Amino acid sequence: MRRYIEEQLIKWRDSEQRKPLILKGARQVGKTFVLKKFGESSFPAFHYINFEKNKTVHRVFEGDLEPEKIIEGLSYHLGGPIHVGKDLVIFDEIQHCPNALTSLKYFNEDLPHLHICAAGSLLGLYLPETSFPVGKVTLLSMFPMSFEEFLIGIGEERLVQTIVQSMETKNVPLIAHELLWEKLKLYFVIGGLPEVIETFRLSKEKPYQALQEVRVKQKELVEFYFADIAKHAGKENAMRITQVLQNIPEQLAREQSGSVSKYRVSQAVPGISKYSRLVSSIDWLLTAGLVVKVPIANSAKLPLSAFCKYNNFKLFLFDIGVLGALTDLDPKSILGYDYGTYKGYFAENYVAQEFLASGVHNLFGWRENTAELEFVRDIGGVIIPVEVKSGNVTQAKSLRMFFEKYRPPCKVILSAKPIKIDDVNALHQYPLYLAFRFSYLCRSKEQFFNQNKNDD
Repeated sequence: MRRYIEEQLIKWRDSEQRKPLILKGARQVGKTFVLKKFGESSFPAFHYINFEKNKTVHRVFEGDLEPEKIIEGLSYHLGGPIHVGKDLVIFDEIQHCPNALTSLKYFNEDLPHLHICAAGSLLGLYLPETSFPVGKVTLLSMFPMSFEEFLIGIGEERLVQTIVQSMETKNVPLIAHELLWEKLKLYFVIGGLPEVIETFRLSKEKPYQALQEVRVKQKELVEFYFADIAKHAGKENAMRITQVLQNIPEQLAREQSGSVSKYRVSQAVPGISKYSRLVSSIDWLLTAGLVVKVPIANSAKLPLSAFCKYNNFKLFLFDIGVLGALTDLDPKSILGYDYGTYKGYFAENYVAQEFLASGVHNLFGWRENTAELEFVRDIGGVIIPVEVKSGNVTQAKSLRMFFEKYRPPCKVILSAKPIKIDDVNALHQYPLYLAFRFSYLCRSKEQFFNQNKNDD
């Protein structure tokens, strides 16, 4: 499977200011696969160490953490030489060996020519702050496969090319639009976890059977995540964290407007009504990469974070397929787009997932008085309002209110409709399947500035 993060890994390899790289992300998003593929395709040789499976190798990191001695010890352990400056070294499940994580600081300082990558899923949960080599490593986050990566994974590269071409033409042929919409609904069922996508790919000639197998695999992975919580959070905390995770679909569906409302602590865990008693559970899930937190700004000014209250936010699941599995929605209902107002919550969760996968570090929503928008995006220092609609009905009262108050260069609706750009009314309508390309679709800060200057 092709992952777009491979391009960032190549840039890291070729950088003159290269530091040891840590690839972060939830379990099962494909970190190990992509690093091994990177090693095979971009280096004469790569050397893989899994600190969870191989406890013996921990001895190499006992005592002094001098990089040359570590390389010598690893070479002996692996049974072959490691060529500094040519080979790639991969430290997987690095959270199981805190000294290996600390050693990255010294690799950066004393052996900078070594290409070394590490991967970990629960780094912030396992390790004390003193173990983390702050400022001495490059951090890269990895998420479930985006819709475009999903298309590549199931053999629909031609549709991806259509998406890429639409960046220039601002048009998608109707027949391609309809095909992409059908595939998007399929993605809503399957999601972006590589193992689930592979399960579908192997049986896709029998669609009904394939989707049943997908649900079984998703539920297996959900149980795996629950087991992770039980193992690493302690008995009492684990119960509360599990309750929070299981409650998210219910929270998403609480309102009947089709738009996700703010997270309600009082409706998450029985007997808990204060955010302070639930914050550690939510932080655990955030650190594990299993949820996405979207603060709600009460003003569309920069920086958006300055206009957010700590307890005013939305909470989404990290993967749209896991959302379907937790709600136990029948794949047939999702493919038929026959699941009521819940379509809106799926669409919003999907857009949050795509925005993160495209490289956005912080997501924000917006609410003032009765007006509310799913997302506001900072594009080159300009705040762009984004309304998310699950279908073809695109009336957007809040979007108009935002536009009248803040006068952004354009307002955007993501929906089931084809691309339509109305420059007269500064309205851009894009199909949901282009959410990953949102930053490319919006114009640059300079163009915004020049337009506003000319308008003045």
